[in-house]
Amino acid sequence: MKSFVFFACQRAPVRLAASTLAMMVAFPVLAQSQAVGTLGEVVVTATRAKQALSDVLADLTIVDSDQIQRSGATGLADVLGRLPGVEFQRNGGPGATTSVYIRGAETRFTAVFVDGVRIDSQSTGGASWESIPLAQVDHIEVLRGPAAAVYGSDALSGVVQIFTRRGEGDFSPYLGFGMGTYGTKRSEAGFSGQSGNLDYSLGLVDEKSDGFNARPIAGQNPDLDGYNSQSANLKLGYQVNNAHRLEVTYLKNDLDSQYDSAGTSTDNHSLYELETDGLSWQAQWTDAWSSRLSATSSHNQYKTMPEPSYLTITNLKGYLWHNEIRQGEHLVTVDLERKEDHLENAPINQDRFQNGVALGYGFSGKQHLLQLNVRHDDDSEFGGKSTASAAYGYAITGQWRATASAATAFRVPTLFQRFSAYGDPSLQPETGKNIEMGLRYTEGSSSFGAVVFRNEVSNLITYVNGAGACASSYGCYANTARAVYEGITLTATHRLGGVNLGASLDLQDPHDVTTGLQLARRAKQHAMLTADTRLGAWTLGAEAQLSGQRYDTAANTLVLPGYGLINLHASTNLSKDWSLVMKADNLSDKTYQLADGYAQAGRTVYVGVKWAPM
Repeated sequence: MKSFVFFACQRAPVRLAASTLAMMVAFPVLAQSQAVGTLGEVVVTATRAKQALSDVLADLTIVDSDQIQRSGATGLADVLGRLPGVEFQRNGGPGATTSVYIRGAETRFTAVFVDGVRIDSQSTGGASWESIPLAQVDHIEVLRGPAAAVYGSDALSGVVQIFTRRGEGDFSPYLGFGMGTYGTKRSEAGFSGQSGNLDYSLGLVDEKSDGFNARPIAGQNPDLDGYNSQSANLKLGYQVNNAHRLEVTYLKNDLDSQYDSAGTSTDNHSLYELETDGLSWQAQWTDAWSSRLSATSSHNQYKTMPEPSYLTITNLKGYLWHNEIRQGEHLVTVDLERKEDHLENAPINQDRFQNGVALGYGFSGKQHLLQLNVRHDDDSEFGGKSTASAAYGYAITGQWRATASAATAFRVPTLFQRFSAYGDPSLQPETGKNIEMGLRYTEGSSSFGAVVFRNEVSNLITYVNGAGACASSYGCYANTARAVYEGITLTATHRLGGVNLGASLDLQDPHDVTTGLQLARRAKQHAMLTADTRLGAWTLGAEAQLSGQRYDTAANTLVLPGYGLINLHASTNLSKDWSLVMKADNLSDKTYQLADGYAQAGRTVYVGVKWAPM
């Protein structure tokens, strides 16, 4: 116990790494049991085709609905930040500006989808993580590593697929209520089910919090910075016959988040609107050939008031014809895809499009696994761009499997980076080359995984102070840098008696090749330790979340100390129809920062009850 407390409280990165390694030696089969799905589960993110998790060569994690419910988390980033290979940075509490880093890479290098609908901001770049309502999420698939040969632009470091609930079985209504620290309140209602060939699911959530003073420094407004969020989700499916299915999805979230603007005492608000729409037709033409035709759109609006007043709107449209040809152990995929981006950010009113064609081949044998993908995208601004990936897996024994892969990827500049006062129309796409090797062991409830990776990105777009090629005299976007994201991720799981033990450890070095400096707000070491068990009717769990020091500036002049957090959760069924969830985060009331000058929540407690008749 003494060594555990010592480990959890350390701030220095060297001690953190040493202590974590010591824990891994002392408990060699600890792992992130709450994060990894079972081998019988089916995923779609790796290739856009359904695959058994045991056949997936990519480094992929599943977070299911039970794990989300038990976590008691408010923000999506809080759930993702507990996974191996993932960190996040937030300017205050839930609802504040958030960045998610997969394997230490920029937040814009992760492609994000909700029910197959792409989400992206053409002003900031990447998804507006704070605007995605966790309360509407059923499960999540997180792929670490490039996937541009499948998805095109954006997937330089990973893909996050978010899925809402699908209706099945009899009509099932539910109601939920929760309260927590900082005046947090949450209420939800909905229903799902199936009637004949029609399945349906509807969810409504209202969530608000008084928050805390997110920027407790001199000259800032000392008020509480809370948030207010209302979201709705609808999913309808119609099974026309045994071979054809139609599906409609819709998600809407309105978020009002308070924040402190530099040097003012004004009560400022960030107003977010997120809306996604999807229509798909799935067809089984023959025993071997199936297809999915989809049309999607997303609307992402960000507005600040009263000062400074700012408005930016991103509208995206997507069209995909996905084909699968299965023959025994072989799977061929063919995709035709079109993406359309539009940005309104006065005086910008710009459009662009990309047309892509992708081909994939997968082989799943008893001892050998192979996945090959190639894709070509024709961009209305930059012309053609080709990407490819190759992965191979070899079953050394029934329990051990080795994998190796290589991939190329790219991301085109945002419309803001090209056409704003700080932009340069001559900017070129950022490009990446990734190699990785993995070793996995699975037997019963025990597992172990090690993945070594190196992702080198060229033409990295950075903001350069001072006059440049743009209209602004303050600074311009430019292709000035080259970055390398490299490291190793270790994971393991084991059941000891009635207790599920888990841990993950990331040792990484995200750095600027030109300067040799560590990239800002990313730690070189971060880890998770977990334990959960059943005690009578209760499910009890504990976790330690640990991070080494980071730098708040690209020049590595301002240190953000490392930290350790202890979180607890408990859940039980009060009766046949009623369930209870309790959560305590940051149990030791640790003071820490993810960005300089911005506070994070202290000790928080949340209690929620849910009625869902069986």
